[in-house]
Amino acid sequence: MRKKANQEKPNQNQKDKPARKKDDETKFPVVGIGASAGGLEALETFFSNMPPDGGMGFVVIQHLSSKHKSILGEILKRDTRMPVVEIRDGMKIQPDNVYFNPPDRDVALLNGVLHLVEPTESRVTRLPIDSFFRSLAADQGERAICIVLSGTGSDGTLGVAAVKGAGGMTMAQAEEQAKHPFMPRSAIDTGMVDHILPVEKMPEELLRYMRHPYLKAPPKPVSEEKKFLTVLQKILLLVRSATKHDFTHYKPTTIRRRIERRLAVHKIEDIANYYRYLTENPGEVQMLFKDLVICVTCFFRDPAAFKALETKVIPDILAHKPKDGPVRVWVPGAATGEEALSIAMLLVEGMEKLGKYRQVQIFATDIDADVVERARQGDYPESIAADVAPDRLKRFFTRKDSAYRIKQEMREMVIYAEQNVISDPPFSRLDLISCRNLLIYLDMDLQKQIIPMFHYCLNPGGICSWALRKPSAAFPTCSSPWT
Repeated sequence: MRKKANQEKPNQNQKDKPARKKDDETKFPVVGIGASAGGLEALETFFSNMPPDGGMGFVVIQHLSSKHKSILGEILKRDTRMPVVEIRDGMKIQPDNVYFNPPDRDVALLNGVLHLVEPTESRVTRLPIDSFFRSLAADQGERAICIVLSGTGSDGTLGVAAVKGAGGMTMAQAEEQAKHPFMPRSAIDTGMVDHILPVEKMPEELLRYMRHPYLKAPPKPVSEEKKFLTVLQKILLLVRSATKHDFTHYKPTTIRRRIERRLAVHKIEDIANYYRYLTENPGEVQMLFKDLVICVTCFFRDPAAFKALETKVIPDILAHKPKDGPVRVWVPGAATGEEALSIAMLLVEGMEKLGKYRQVQIFATDIDADVVERARQGDYPESIAADVAPDRLKRFFTRKDSAYRIKQEMREMVIYAEQNVISDPPFSRLDLISCRNLLIYLDMDLQKQIIPMFHYCLNPGGICSWALRKPSAAFPTCSSPWT
């Protein structure tokens, strides 16, 4: 029998379960569940329908008052035969256990170990669900699963995007069932929720997903087997025909894992069967396209890079820019606009600090028309408070209900456009190109084609920054001309 975390007496109903192999103890999905107002009833329904031996670990994160002890443990013990324990610092997560957060700490996951973290007092809003989901995505990758249940606000929205970007699976409670639909609706509006379900149907979907080879086998190099490659090319042709975008020069391992994730979502085990599914369901071609182009982004992602941009690059650009010359910036692969707006904020602050005011033109482009349109709207969930300092939130955004809207003065600096950096004409006479989320997905042939094009677009002395492998590489990566 495996040891049960923080369970003094063994659960009688689990005594006869076969012992798990050592590998199973370290390679199992971890399910993060976020719930707020109206979420208790949903949690009871979920766990009363979840078998006690599904092989997953569950971490429940609630919005709790720091002044009151959580009674979740006592309640859920009536609904599940799994051990239900309050998280203690340094607790190693185990399968077939339910963990819940204490009222006065945030929770993070690192190397399969749960850590309790002091909430950041400087933040405008406490966001424990987003905080855990993002650490879950970083730690578990493809074995991460997150579920957003009833609640007010938008906590969990950025975490859903992080889990989806890491190759995990995402769920949200059906809005018509949730007592307070705001949290599920905010997650669903991202377009990154795989399953929108009544709570009682979620356990069955999880068990089906759990059995798929996508979770059982580690990522492997792209197979040279002729049949697989032939079907893969047919799938990419379908995508190109429907979207006019060619993915044949994207990194093959990335393409394969993202297609395999779609197979897992639909419980399809053979790629040939998935190809037939695509031909019969045109809407799935669009969903696959969304998965192929997905990138995880947030405001001021990679603080070291943006600190270098703030202290070194922007002052240099402003110092050499004539009064009548606009500062021109291109952000390819801009997704929903967070990177472009982060640069815009730094430019405004830099101009004020140096007393050098210039016109700013930031071109934010992306291959996905839907995310470009979302970026144009300029609306972001309240959970961006985890990444944007309070003074910047006050200065550059207006708060409405559970969302932030970028102010008009900032919107006028950024021009959003649908553009394929591989095939469409580039921008020119640029002072800065920031490409933090694109080249890592392209093969070396395309990288060799795009990087010289970037340099050709720059003004003399212009700066180009990208991330090829590690997103922590700081500005400036290189400049034009070549040095």
